[in-house]
Amino acid sequence: MLTIRNSLRAGSRGPTLLEDFILREKITHFDHERIPERIVHARGSAAHGYFQPYKSLAALTKADFLSSADKITPVFVRFSTVQGGAGSADTVRDIRGFATKFYTDEGIFDLVGNNTPVFFIQDAMKFPTLSTP
Repeated sequence: MLTIRNSLRAGSRGPTLLEDFILREKITHFDHERIPERIVHARGSAAHGYFQPYKSLAALTKADFLSSADKITPVFVRFSTVQGGAGSADTVRDIRGFATKFYTDEGIFDLVGNNTPVFFIQDAMKFPTLSTP
């Protein structure tokens, strides 16, 4: 059912549908309300470096950057806290996140994650409400 509180889904437990124009509009407003500081993952540290697999993984994947132990791929990695602002303490017990951007010959490959066993939001419509201070 299409409402301002629930996302339009494919079935009762299916993925959120792109046809949900209310969700797209809500996310757009959420994303453009405030530009100055990130709302989630505001505090973090990042570094540029490179990734080199220790052995070829060509038997397991078609990804070119994993096909040879000699292949060096530039990366950008960022580690962050989820809830705290830019001036928050590192010592707070909080969800932590990471993002790795691999600059491959085939294009950019992004790998992101949080240190939670299950993501805490099951409905995308609820994300802006939870994340707004």
